[in-house]
Amino acid sequence: METMYFDEEVRTAKRQHFESSMLNHTYPALETVIEHLHLVVLNKFKSDLEQSLRSREGFATSVRRCTQASMAEFDAGLKDATVKHVEGDTSKDRNKLEHHIQAHVASIRNTKLAELKANYEKKLSDALAEPVQSILETGERDSWASIRRLYRRETENTVLAFSASLSEFELDQTTSNKMVLDLREHARSVVEMKAREEAGNVLMRMKERFSTVLSRDKDSMPRTWMGSEDIRAITREARIAALRLLSVMAAIRLDDKPDKIDRALITALLDGGPLSQKRSVEFTYDPLASSTWEEVSPKDTLITPLQCKSIWRQFKAETEYAVAQAISMQEAHRRSKNWLPPAWTILLLSILGFNEFMFLLRNPLYILGLFVAFILSYAVWLQYDITAYFRHGMLSALLTVLSRLLPTIMDMATAIVNMSHSQKHSSHPSRRPPPIHAQSFKNQTRRQGQVRYTSLDSPSSSSSSVDSNSADES
Repeated sequence: METMYFDEEVRTAKRQHFESSMLNHTYPALETVIEHLHLVVLNKFKSDLEQSLRSREGFATSVRRCTQASMAEFDAGLKDATVKHVEGDTSKDRNKLEHHIQAHVASIRNTKLAELKANYEKKLSDALAEPVQSILETGERDSWASIRRLYRRETENTVLAFSASLSEFELDQTTSNKMVLDLREHARSVVEMKAREEAGNVLMRMKERFSTVLSRDKDSMPRTWMGSEDIRAITREARIAALRLLSVMAAIRLDDKPDKIDRALITALLDGGPLSQKRSVEFTYDPLASSTWEEVSPKDTLITPLQCKSIWRQFKAETEYAVAQAISMQEAHRRSKNWLPPAWTILLLSILGFNEFMFLLRNPLYILGLFVAFILSYAVWLQYDITAYFRHGMLSALLTVLSRLLPTIMDMATAIVNMSHSQKHSSHPSRRPPPIHAQSFKNQTRRQGQVRYTSLDSPSSSSSSVDSNSADES
């Protein structure tokens, strides 16, 4: 009321001064209130978004709903904090809150996408690593065909699931395609990494495959080497299996392109070397005299041809012992089948007994003496009619045989000497008269024949034969 007595200009100036002073004190407090409201709304947005994501609600849907609720709450707070007669631009504060919300959303999105990508990459690694290793260890002709089918099937299934998971983020097409392409590259890198890892252990795998084929049959039963197995054919089969494993490990074949690695290895290393006729027909040069394979890019090459040749030499050197051991086992089994001694040994054992037989084996001179005695006895048996002597009694027969044993032995020795002399001089054309001792041997042999066939019953016959012998000697 007192201002009524002042001039209008003075009143207006004082009013403006008071309003300006009031605003100077009000603006800091208002800014503090707005900042507090900003922090409260932003923290509430973060908690609401986290709770919404835990409830399995879509990411983009949760972000939109929480953003709208937070902005509405912020607008209501700004309206409550508005001071009369104070004009302020709230769009700046609103834009600041939106920027902070978008930054937090981008951070959460990147984290969620990284977790999602890592999860699907792990699924792909688990689905490909062990099966690829198992297929490579088999070393069959269709190993890479099986790997390609596995790779395509698992990659497509994982990409479909990954794309479905990406849809809740409502990404742009470029970002989504890039993430899918990265996942496909990861699947290929898993296969290549496992192939390179197995290629580093190819020599060990080849020896294991060779040992398995050599020591076990088609039914996975251990070979006993009973003597009927063809070790040469089995060894070749085992080496072919090892070479096939080497050809599988030599290159990566995810692009389904044909190659001649398997045929080149078998022709050059197993069919007679680089100068074989088969190689000259199919290949115009040594297929292993190079650092690259035909129709295989260098980035897909795991083992070069020269490395294959070196690995094969080392493989053969380290597996020769197994083949030699199999051959020795087969020979030992064949020898063990002939466990019965010869027939003459069985006969001697049955006649002499074990102790006497072992005595003769330890003293071979006795065997020689028995053999000479047998020869002499057989010769005496042929010279005389022993059975006729024994008809007149045991004593007279023994006396007769003993009396004629020494002359017979001497005659036999003389005959052997004469035969050796006659063989020496048989090459001369002139015919010499027979020697005197040979003629006497013939006469004595004739007389002995007469005595053998003369009856021993009458003494007159024996005396006449003695007289005739004395006449011949005179």
